[in-house]
Amino acid sequence: MPGSGLLGPARAAIIIAVIHTRSLASASLLAATALVLTACGGGQPPASPAAGTEVTATVARGGEGPAFTYDPTLVPAGATVTVTSAEQDGSTVTTLRVSGLVPNRTYGAHAHTQPCTAAAGADAGPHYQFSEDPVTPSVDPSYANPMNEIWLDVTTDANGAGESTSTDPWVFPDDRRAESVVLHEEPTATHAGHAGTAGGRPGCTTVDF
Repeated sequence: MPGSGLLGPARAAIIIAVIHTRSLASASLLAATALVLTACGGGQPPASPAAGTEVTATVARGGEGPAFTYDPTLVPAGATVTVTSAEQDGSTVTTLRVSGLVPNRTYGAHAHTQPCTAAAGADAGPHYQFSEDPVTPSVDPSYANPMNEIWLDVTTDANGAGESTSTDPWVFPDDRRAESVVLHEEPTATHAGHAGTAGGRPGCTTVDF
């Protein structure tokens, strides 16, 4: 009845239909928004960076490592070496940080195939190469170069500290990874017949790449 506060059957049906239509429109809007967010990457959390490795070691003469000096005049005992390495977008990014070395000096530095030992720097083996040179020692710039190897030549400041970074356009295969970073007494040569050479090996740090 008019003024009674009760809805007639027809009016109630119209109201229910309107509510239902609005509900469907809201659901469609939410679904469309979800599709847009997903397409733009906003519907998912950002990808986490690939796990990497980091080692910080104090250089010692002998002992169990992981960092050794074989020439304390160039790599003094007590110096520190930090190596970080991680896979990023199909590349391998490696950073070397040093302190306590000889001031204002450039050291060659490379990733090598074997871990360090207390006995000799030669035990770290040759440079790690993503594409391996069939000829040894490898001094061909086609193989001994900073894109096929990890070169980390570092120049120290007046306090004996320095940092360098290498970005290589590949990632390690699971069955063949570098195992150390060797400090050399000279900057790395690049010319044919000497490519990759950098003199003696006064220091070495084992790294679990």
